[in-house]
Amino acid sequence: MTALTSPFTLNPINIEKTSFNIPRLKTFLNSSIGSAGPQHFDFKVLMSLKSVSSETALEEKMVKLGLGSINDEDAEELKSSSVPLYANYNDRIRPLLDVVDKLRQLKVMKEGIELPTIVVVGDQSSGKSSVLESLAGISLPRGIGICTRVPLIMRLQQHSSLQPKLHLEYHDQEVPTDEAHVIQAIEEATNKIAGHSKGISNTPITLVVKKRGVPDLTMVDLPGITRVPVRGQPEDIYEQISNIILEYITPKESIILNVLSATVDFPTCESIRMSQRVDKTGERTLAVVTKADQAPEGLLEKVTADDVNIGLGYVCVRNRIGEESYEEARKEERRLFESHPLLSKINKSIVGIPVLAQKLVQIQANSLVKCLPDVVRKINDKLSFNVSELNKFPKHLSNMADAMTAFIQIVGSAKESLKKILIRGEFDEYPDENGMHCTARMAEMVNGYSQELDRMSKDSAEKFLLEEIKILEEAKGIELPNFLPRTAFLCILQSRVKEISNAPVEFVEKVWIYIENVVVRVLTYHSDSYPQLQSCTKRAAQNLMSKMKDQSVDRVMEIVEMEKLTDYTCNPEYMSKLSKLMTRQGNFMKNFTCNNKLVIEDVGEVEVMHLRGYNQSVLEKAFDMRMRIVAYWEIVRRRLVDNLALHLMYSVQNLVNREMEKEIMNELIEPRGGGIERLLEESPSVATKRERLNEGIKRLRECKDIVGNIMDRIEAPSHSVDMGF
Repeated sequence: MTALTSPFTLNPINIEKTSFNIPRLKTFLNSSIGSAGPQHFDFKVLMSLKSVSSETALEEKMVKLGLGSINDEDAEELKSSSVPLYANYNDRIRPLLDVVDKLRQLKVMKEGIELPTIVVVGDQSSGKSSVLESLAGISLPRGIGICTRVPLIMRLQQHSSLQPKLHLEYHDQEVPTDEAHVIQAIEEATNKIAGHSKGISNTPITLVVKKRGVPDLTMVDLPGITRVPVRGQPEDIYEQISNIILEYITPKESIILNVLSATVDFPTCESIRMSQRVDKTGERTLAVVTKADQAPEGLLEKVTADDVNIGLGYVCVRNRIGEESYEEARKEERRLFESHPLLSKINKSIVGIPVLAQKLVQIQANSLVKCLPDVVRKINDKLSFNVSELNKFPKHLSNMADAMTAFIQIVGSAKESLKKILIRGEFDEYPDENGMHCTARMAEMVNGYSQELDRMSKDSAEKFLLEEIKILEEAKGIELPNFLPRTAFLCILQSRVKEISNAPVEFVEKVWIYIENVVVRVLTYHSDSYPQLQSCTKRAAQNLMSKMKDQSVDRVMEIVEMEKLTDYTCNPEYMSKLSKLMTRQGNFMKNFTCNNKLVIEDVGEVEVMHLRGYNQSVLEKAFDMRMRIVAYWEIVRRRLVDNLALHLMYSVQNLVNREMEKEIMNELIEPRGGGIERLLEESPSVATKRERLNEGIKRLRECKDIVGNIMDRIEAPSHSVDMGF
C-alpha cells in the first residue's frame, strides 16, 4: 500500500494495490474524503503521474508506486488532462468563497448576519505577518510595535496567469497595486483610516491577491495583542484591540487561526485566553506554531500534550528569514523538519506552510458548506422582517389631501380605541395591561370613593347626642315644644357635608389624571408613525383634560353646595329607615340610665353615661334629631356617589365623541401647532429608520440574488465537502 496525501482534506485516504483506472479513482476519492485510514499519502505522488510523457513511462511509474497498471483509455485520459486533479474542487468551492466575499463586500454583517470567516489572531511579535506572507507569497508591513492597525481582509485566489494581480479595497474604492508596492499601499490605506500615529481602527481594508500557486482562502488579519501602550498609542490600546478581536472571533461561524510563537508557553498567550473565552471546546480553533527553529526543545511535547485545548490541531512552521525567497524558505522549512534531531520527530502531517494551506482550505470549505445554508435562511428571514417593518410605516405624505386623510385616520382610530376601553369596556387591544382596562379601573375608583365617604361619616361613640343637644339648645325659640327646628337639622347637615367636601374634589381630580394618561397613551400610539404630530396631540389632550377636570370640579362643588343648602329627598327609603330607627328610642330611653354603653342597631355601640344629667324631653328630641340625620345622611352619601359617577360617564362620553377631535384640530391650526402641513414633514428619526430599512432591503435582496445562484450546488445534509472527482 502506498501513502498519498490529498491537499484539501484533514483525513488520510487509502488506495489499495489494484488495477488503477481514472473512473475508479474518482469514485474512490469521492467516497473516501473525510474517512480515516491508517496511512497518509503525498499528493505529489498523484500529481507526478501527470508529468510523464509516454504511456510506457506512466505504467512503469504506476507499478513503481504500487498502483498496478492502467488501461490505454485511462492512461490517455490522465495524460491528456491539462488541469490538476483538484480543479473540480476549485470549481465547487471557489464560487462559494466568492459568494461569501461578495456578501462581506455588501456588508451583510450590518444586518446581524455573520459569515464563515478565518480570523487570524496572535500576540504582538508572534509571527503572524510571516505566516500570512508565506501563504500569500507577498510581503506585508513589518516593524516594531503594531504593524496591523486595522483589520486586513486577505482574499487569496489561485490565478492561471503568471502575472499576479493585486488591489486594495477600502472607503468604497479600489486601488490597484503590485507585489513591489503592496506594503506602501497598505500603509497609505491604513494611515487614511487610522491616522498617521499608532492608533487603531475597526474599519477594514481588503487585499485581493490573484496569484498562481496560492491557496483559495479568505482570511481576516487582526492587530496583534499588546498590553503596554508605547508612545503615540492610546492608553486603552489593549481594550481597543481586545474589542476588535472579540467582535470577529465570537460568532460561531468564525474559524480562529491562533498564531503562537514556539518561544513562549502557550497557556500564557493572550490570544489563547481570548479564543478560549469564545471557543471553550476548541472546536473552531487551529493553532500555528511559528519560529520552530528558534525553540525546538520541547515543541513536540507542547503540540502533543495540547494543554490549551486546540480542537483543530497544530501546524508547526519556520518563519522566512532575511532576504530568503519564498521558495527558498519552503526548502529550508522542509529540510529543517526532515533533518533536525528534535523537529524531525514531529509528524509530517502537522508541519510546514503547505500543510497549513491544505488544512485551511479544507476547514474553510467545510465551514462554507455547513454555514452557507444558515446564512441564506438568515438573509431571507431578515429580508422578510425588514419588509414587514417597512410596510408598517405610513406612506410618505406628499400633499394636503394625503395629510388630511392621514389626520382623519389617526383621530378616527384613536377615537375607536378610546370608545372600546373607556366606554364599552373592551380591552382586546391591551389584554395584559390592567392599567388600560379603563372601565374596571374607574369602577374601582368609584367604589373606593364610596368607601372613603362611608369611613368619613362614622360618628364618634364617645359623645353620642352631645352635638344634637347643643344645636337644639341654640336653635330653640318661642314655639310649640314638640317640634324639631329645621335650622338645627340644617346646621348639623351642613357641618357633616363640609367635613367630607374635599373627598369628591380629590376623587374627580384622581379620575381625570388617570383618563389623561390613558388618552395621551392612545393618541401617542396611533400617531406613532407621525412623531411631528405627537407633540400637538399630546398638548391638545392635556389641555382638554385640564378643562374637563375643571368642569368636573365645578360640578362637584355645585353638588356639594346643593347638599348644604337644602334637606330634601323623594326617596322612600328615608322614611322607611327613619321609622325603623325610631323604634329603638323606647329601648334607649329605658336603658341609658343603667348602662355605660348601649348598642343601637344601624348606629353601633355608643357611650351613654354622660347623658344621665339631661332630662327625658331633651334626650328624646336629641335622639330623634340623630336618627333623622342618620337616615338622611345615607341618602346624601349615595347621591354624592351616584351623581359623580353619572357625571363622570357623561363627561367621558362627551370627551370621546365630541371634544377630543375638536380640541386636536384647534390645537393643530393654531400658529404653534403648525397646521396639517406638519404631517408633510417626516421627522428625522422616522426618515432615518425608513432609509435604514430601505438600504437593508436593497442590500439583502442583492445578497439573496448572489447566493440564489449557488445554493443548488450545496448538499445540505452533508457537512463535508464532496471533491467531485
